[in-house]
Amino acid sequence: MRYYLIAGEASGDLHGSNLLKGLYAQDPQARVRFWGGPLMDAVCREHQEGDGLVKDYREGAVMGFWEVLLKGFTLLRNVRQCKADIAAWRPDAVVLIDYPGFNFRIAKFARRAGYKVYYYIAPKVWASREGRIGKLKAWTDRLFIVFPFEKEYFAAKGVPYTYLGNPLVDAIDGSPALQESREVFLERNKLPDAPYVALLAGSRKMEIDSMMPQFMSFADEWHNRCPECHFVVAAAPSRSPEDYACYIEDRPYMKVLFGETYEVLRHARAAVINSGTASLEAALLGTPQMVAYRMAAVTAFVARRIIKVPYVSLGNLILGRLAFKEFLQENFTVENLLEEMGRLWADEPYRQAMLSDYSAIRELLGGTGASEAVARAMIDEIKQTNI
Repeated sequence: MRYYLIAGEASGDLHGSNLLKGLYAQDPQARVRFWGGPLMDAVCREHQEGDGLVKDYREGAVMGFWEVLLKGFTLLRNVRQCKADIAAWRPDAVVLIDYPGFNFRIAKFARRAGYKVYYYIAPKVWASREGRIGKLKAWTDRLFIVFPFEKEYFAAKGVPYTYLGNPLVDAIDGSPALQESREVFLERNKLPDAPYVALLAGSRKMEIDSMMPQFMSFADEWHNRCPECHFVVAAAPSRSPEDYACYIEDRPYMKVLFGETYEVLRHARAAVINSGTASLEAALLGTPQMVAYRMAAVTAFVARRIIKVPYVSLGNLILGRLAFKEFLQENFTVENLLEEMGRLWADEPYRQAMLSDYSAIRELLGGTGASEAVARAMIDEIKQTNI
């Protein structure tokens, strides 16, 4: 069968790559075409020739109300291109992976054109913009959700869904990062045998430029207090050294590593993370953390009026309480980061309590095998509707 997948950011590329592995395992004759990134592309190239990647998400990923407005014309042009490509290729199913601003437009088109439409990693309508529920009902055949708290929510809203676990558990447990010792990691990356703090500023240039100045002020002050501490910035593979050069220059205790997020997190003493998938990855890897995030003023103004959930981090939402601190907007200060790092660094009971909460989060997510189970469920549903 033929599958058309659409992912528009780094986390979608990760989940899309694991879903592709499942689709090829369950349907060895599968033909795939997709919008995504290097992880999806690598899986596709292993299993088929031709078709494959249409557009790389790194060419224009944006987020936030104001940022999307600035690139609105590019997004609309991409939507038109995507619709035309789907119509020309005629897949058996269109699989949308998160990225709602773009994917809702494609869902409407694809459903009206008669294609099966599956939404994998559903839009976070439980957090904001609940009015999109009607669109999910009208334009998708089924949601494949990845958080346990979503089951009750979508059931109450009457949206058909399937929950088979969270694909991040597969991504973490199957990562080569878990097999590499700390000694080998440090030697391979020419890092000193010293404790370090992991810094994750995001995968988009605008996030990096927003987060890094504050991160560097924090790092300078923490290094003054704790001279043996180093810092490692876990940079997305989509970024370049130039994105970070102006921030880390003249800081010999600072290093940037690309495409090694799991390795950097796993061996860190603690981490400071912008909100998103990375905070849940840190929880599954067992790295004590805090979340810090600042968005553009216009975006923040809009967000405060539409976001309904008490936390921004997935791990805290899954647990239903704070497993780790979140410092957002005006609370994202050097003083707050320093105070919390003091506890993450040296307060062993505090660290152990956080690790215990991490175990509870992992248990709530379920075991491994989610990606292949979702692929199998999609294929079974397509076959049933084609009978």
